[in-house]
Amino acid sequence: MHIITSTDILLPRAEDMSAWSVIACDQFTAEPDYWAAAEMRAAEKPSTLSLMLPEAWLHTARAEGADRRIADTMRRYLAEGVFQTIPDSFIYVERILPDGRVRRGLVAALDLEQYDFTGTQHTSVRSTEGTVEERLPPRVNIRRGAPLEMPHTLLLMDDRTDSVLSLAEKAKDTLEKVYDFDLMLGGGHITGWRVSGETKAAVQAALDALDNAALQRKKYGDAAENGRLTFAVGDGNHSLAAAKRFWEEKRETLPPNERQTDPARFALVEVENIHEPSLDFEPIHRVLFDTDTSDFARSLAAHRAEWEAKDKTLGERVAAAESFCRAYIAGHGGTIDYIHGGDTARSLGEKPNCAAVLLPPVEKNGLFLSVLKNGALPKKSFSMGNARDKRYYLECRKIL
Repeated sequence: MHIITSTDILLPRAEDMSAWSVIACDQFTAEPDYWAAAEMRAAEKPSTLSLMLPEAWLHTARAEGADRRIADTMRRYLAEGVFQTIPDSFIYVERILPDGRVRRGLVAALDLEQYDFTGTQHTSVRSTEGTVEERLPPRVNIRRGAPLEMPHTLLLMDDRTDSVLSLAEKAKDTLEKVYDFDLMLGGGHITGWRVSGETKAAVQAALDALDNAALQRKKYGDAAENGRLTFAVGDGNHSLAAAKRFWEEKRETLPPNERQTDPARFALVEVENIHEPSLDFEPIHRVLFDTDTSDFARSLAAHRAEWEAKDKTLGERVAAAESFCRAYIAGHGGTIDYIHGGDTARSLGEKPNCAAVLLPPVEKNGLFLSVLKNGALPKKSFSMGNARDKRYYLECRKIL
């Protein structure tokens, strides 16, 4: 069975696509003003904001009953004909980022049987970072009752010859354009083309070829003995992990013949090439909230070399910073949040009873080899781009 495949994709018949498409739920977690602005932009219109729960709302009254409200809204949208079906297709995506650069991707279905986030299996699709277990239950609860899913997972491929996305890019003038609009709140612009017919077949063959054992040995040498690593989760690991956990629950209730094709076995993702020039890797900074900062400057000066030394690996740097933060709040109280963007982290750290730990830049080359050799990096090690570069919810797929 294919690791990545075409599928039936739902797109909205929305007059205001900018109101429909909303940034991933795990962004701007400490910035309620952003989500207030998103609510104003989406007010009274069909919107993916009504189909998800921003993490900024997780510990507020708005989280109460959210899984039921989300499922009910999904069913209402389906009943009201909000969606049109794009059958058995990929969608080739070009995202113009806020800085003007173009990032290419391919929306497709991932076979969750070939993905592992625990680090215990040598599957062809693996997480690049550790999973924060306490973030999974709210997402699993939503998925249990939801008739639809929306992707914000970005799946990376180590496609050094650009064998996949170039096929769709070269053919795009012959493909049906299915959306083309500005993303809300400074997210740039996005255009999508339906990939079907001969182009779909060529793209599928190119995706399958990446899983070739000889090619993997050529790329990774002896590390390939640890199994094939064909795709790695870049962003959205927790959403994908929740999809996997839900599938494992449901799989046990199905007869063997239904397990091959049940829609919950698959998850919609956007596949991107790690070598895409516009794909930046950014550190994820740590901000301490509600802590006694009287000793922070001294402690930081004594320990910061542990995560700033250039001879340390990315995993070692992140582990050192995380250990420092955990030790500090153990002695001085407070909580930790994980913040995208140095300016945002610095601004939050300057607030009363707050402090920020900024991590150094991240090099993306060698990520696949590192995961093959040493397993997943520590949780919240890196982010792909800054907050406004993240994937926006747009396409949907039926999972019930």
